[in-house]
Amino acid sequence: MKNTLTFIFLLVFFSTQNLRAQLQNTQPEFKTGSFQAGESLKYKIRYGFITAAEATLEVQEGKKQNNGERYFHYIAHGKTTGSFDFLMHVKNRYDSYVDQQTLLPYQFTENVREGNYKRNSYANFDRADNKVQASKGTFNVPENTFDIISLYYFARSLDLKNISVGESVHMNYFLDKAVYPANIEYLGKETISTETGKYECIKVSPTLQPGRVFRRDSKMYIWITNDANRIPVKVEVEILIGSLILELQSYSGLKYPVTAKRN
Repeated sequence: MKNTLTFIFLLVFFSTQNLRAQLQNTQPEFKTGSFQAGESLKYKIRYGFITAAEATLEVQEGKKQNNGERYFHYIAHGKTTGSFDFLMHVKNRYDSYVDQQTLLPYQFTENVREGNYKRNSYANFDRADNKVQASKGTFNVPENTFDIISLYYFARSLDLKNISVGESVHMNYFLDKAVYPANIEYLGKETISTETGKYECIKVSPTLQPGRVFRRDSKMYIWITNDANRIPVKVEVEILIGSLILELQSYSGLKYPVTAKRN
């Protein structure tokens, strides 16, 4: 379960990835960002009826000392709660620093604490030579490669108006010591009810790799607000035993009104 929660902290939030994101028949355009500095999203993760973990996504702003150029600083926290924290303590933090104009990353760091296991790692992105200098070496990467957090925020800013049900977005991201692909299938629009209200959403389904966490037939579904903010409000994912549900608990500092919310 510990590996599952770590995967969820990453994939649930930060799944959506060869940039430029390519559809099978259509190319979604990059528009203005759907977020701003000061945004904060808080979630809880349930396993059955038990709240297993909580997570927070934040956007901050910084300024480079050498040239005064402003950048976004994304911060993702995830930790176990309640009885799950007693059984398997997980407290992870992921940071990504990106160009405000292109949303391409400069640097990614992770601080992982899972029981007695600890890991600190980094990845610095060299755009000129298409390389990543990481904790485990230097790697060649495709042009416009993201880390898994900056990829999530970039994907929120894609214009999906020309995508049809059943089409998929194909993307890449760098993590640890390799570039990974992901396919995200668009399933249409759906209105769902959550603890924070009812929302009109865009529904997508990422491809999952069977193995230690997922069955061969496991599915993941993500519901994202169908408005300018593109907030993930709910995620359901099937694992080897049972399923996990992630649900939005609160939001603040949004760039746009939440027009997808229904009474």
